[in-house]
Amino acid sequence: METSPLRNGQASAPGTARRILVVEDEPTIAESIAARLRAEGYAVDIAHDGPAAVAAEAAGDPDLVVLDVMLPGFDGLEVCRRIQARRPVPVLMLTARTDETDMLIGLGVGADDYLTKPFSMRVLTARVHALLRRVERTAAPGATIVVGDLRIDTDQRRVWRGEDETQLTPLEFELLVHLARRPRTVLARERLLSEVWGWADASGTRAVDSHIKALRRKLGADLIRTVHGVGYALEAR
Repeated sequence: METSPLRNGQASAPGTARRILVVEDEPTIAESIAARLRAEGYAVDIAHDGPAAVAAEAAGDPDLVVLDVMLPGFDGLEVCRRIQARRPVPVLMLTARTDETDMLIGLGVGADDYLTKPFSMRVLTARVHALLRRVERTAAPGATIVVGDLRIDTDQRRVWRGEDETQLTPLEFELLVHLARRPRTVLARERLLSEVWGWADASGTRAVDSHIKALRRKLGADLIRTVHGVGYALEAR
């Protein structure tokens, strides 16, 4: 029987519907997304502005958040910052903008994936499924990984560099685990996109760069080595 992803560090009971928070200020779009996700078997809550989104996330502990960037009250970037500060939760960000800078800012504040409007509901549900599968995969029982002064407890999803513990987003955690299981091995951006993100093409290589930058900011600039034109290798000592 399938088990839901982590809730506050613990797996949900078998058979429990995964809960998704949809944050979208256009009621028609919000209801359309919610209806499609409910048809896929998810429990769905809706919020229409920034403050309501933060409150709904704290009250409902959703397994994933679908989050529009442009919101009244305060925007989706601030919502993402606040909910990630409380606990790691996968975030799929929606934006009507095509500027790559906006996408990189969203990834930088803790979003795991993004979609540009207009998008098909089929693509949205595929991205939601992929994000939740990643959480389930890294939530599976596993050994502690130690590389130099880096220690990763894959059971409890906790990370230390030396004596300092650092909180990572779900995708940052999986990316780090992926690199740490192959220390000092150079992994191409395209390979990371395929194996961590589940993307079949190289169109999202900037997403890899953005998450590597976040890992360096949180765990130290010397942690991951860049091999220009190829990819990255974990070099913790």
